[in-house]
Amino acid sequence: MTATHEAAAETSTPRVLLLHGPNLNLLGERDAATYGSTTLRDVEERTTALGRELGAEVRCAQSNSEGTLIDLIHGTRAGDSGIVFNPGAYAHYSYALRDAIEAVAGLGIPCVEVHISNVHAREPFRHTSVTAPVCQGMVSGHGVFGYELALRSVLHRVAEWSLR
Repeated sequence: MTATHEAAAETSTPRVLLLHGPNLNLLGERDAATYGSTTLRDVEERTTALGRELGAEVRCAQSNSEGTLIDLIHGTRAGDSGIVFNPGAYAHYSYALRDAIEAVAGLGIPCVEVHISNVHAREPFRHTSVTAPVCQGMVSGHGVFGYELALRSVLHRVAEWSLR
């Protein structure tokens, strides 16, 4: 953990970036059989409310652009405590996102990967995530409830890491 993150952990509310990758802006419209009818706004409102209940601030962002997602991950160095990230299809081939996650994890910012569907029950190309090995955990197949699990996991990691 960097000095900036140590000071933030001791004096402030944990702040978590809830980050959504490509096509997640279409939640509630896209393939309801796979992704359900909950919208991205609903997911963000529920996760933000849970964050407040758990004593954390959740800030939300979504982009269909790999470069923007990388910039947002890099931006967590400015005081975020952790990341809940649904990289969408980028999980299966974006080594650039993998490297960004690994870089901030090395600074004490844990990331938990989320997938609404069970990626292992879908097409074979979805079975491998190149980003998951540098995340502190992965939640897959629990629908939008997975975001709640991921947030709880990130906050648990933040608490553990602040004790080091």
